[in-house]
Amino acid sequence: MKKLLLSMAVLSLCFASCKKEEKTTETTTTSTDSVAVKEEAPEQPMDSAAMDAAWKKYATPGESHKMLADEVGKWNCEMTFWMGPGAPPEKSTSVADVKMILGGRYQETTYKGKVMGQDFEGKATVSHNNANGEITSTFIDNMGTGMMVGIGTYDEPSKTINLRGEMVNMMDGKKTPYREAYTIVDENTRTMEMFDTKDGKEYKSMEIVMKRQ
Repeated sequence: MKKLLLSMAVLSLCFASCKKEEKTTETTTTSTDSVAVKEEAPEQPMDSAAMDAAWKKYATPGESHKMLADEVGKWNCEMTFWMGPGAPPEKSTSVADVKMILGGRYQETTYKGKVMGQDFEGKATVSHNNANGEITSTFIDNMGTGMMVGIGTYDEPSKTINLRGEMVNMMDGKKTPYREAYTIVDENTRTMEMFDTKDGKEYKSMEIVMKRQ
């Protein structure tokens, strides 16, 4: 009798264990089946004709590039510097040689002259991006190892390119904002004004008057 009861107990335990395992399997399967797999929508193919038209518009020089090309040639530059707010002005001169490069898409200017008694040479590039209308200006020279990059737009009523960017303070390595205004005064005259920030206040740090040779 004891053997019979023992056998029944073992069978009962096995049955309960099997039912539990089956239930667990069911739950797992149900849980897995309930997870929705999100399929990404297939990427729509590009319209090649539209892409070709956009590329052509982006790559073709326009009216802004003609404006940049109007400055091709040599210009005499009278430069004035202020080392800080209220500082006395310092004068220098240079010659700017303006060219259009890469099929008339970019303006490149090389400056040579004297700054604070030292030989000075610099190079600037200007671009007008057909895609978003932005104008970008870069400048490097032999009196430092950094690059100034300004981004802005052209204001037709004032005939001024307004740019903003950051420059690195050589004393502490920190970046400070600057603003530049480049104005077409007349056919043979241009002015460039730069404004730096010191102690949170903006001041005029440089002015260049350019006269066509």
